[in-house]
Amino acid sequence: MLNRAIFFIGFFLILWLKDISYLFVAFSIVSLVCWRDFWILSKKVFKSVAFFNAGITLGYLILAFYKDISPWYYIVYINLKVFTITLFMFWFFKRVSIVEFFSFSKEMSYILSITLSQIYSYKKSFEDFRLAYRARFVKSFRQREKDFIAVVFSYFLKKSMSDSHQRVLAMRARGFFD
Repeated sequence: MLNRAIFFIGFFLILWLKDISYLFVAFSIVSLVCWRDFWILSKKVFKSVAFFNAGITLGYLILAFYKDISPWYYIVYINLKVFTITLFMFWFFKRVSIVEFFSFSKEMSYILSITLSQIYSYKKSFEDFRLAYRARFVKSFRQREKDFIAVVFSYFLKKSMSDSHQRVLAMRARGFFD
């Protein structure tokens, strides 16, 4: 119960902050709280949000160019907010089991177990593809890499479509869409 309260207070407090100076204070506090694991978690956070933040930043830069406004405050603000929230969540769920966190609700536990099983299944399949590629090709060739990426992408697209249909049927059978 205390873990959930800490999480929701911290999460919504960071979301609520609108001033960049307060957001820097929140980032500093989160950084101090996870000081022991800060660099490891920061690398994970950066890898997790880099593509999203790059897209948002680029989009806002283009918009600011056309509207003739200064984009720097918003760009720093949104990137810092996303980084701070993600760092807080990574730190929190490193300390608290995500399964125990969602144990208050039968439905949330069920959805979480479906999600985790799908993540582990996809991770295992991708690792099998990667190892098969390395075992078959000693040297890297551009065309083979493109073919490999296309095959893996096609496999995961078909697998996700099939799995999503199966998950919907399983959830419907358990009364989730009533």
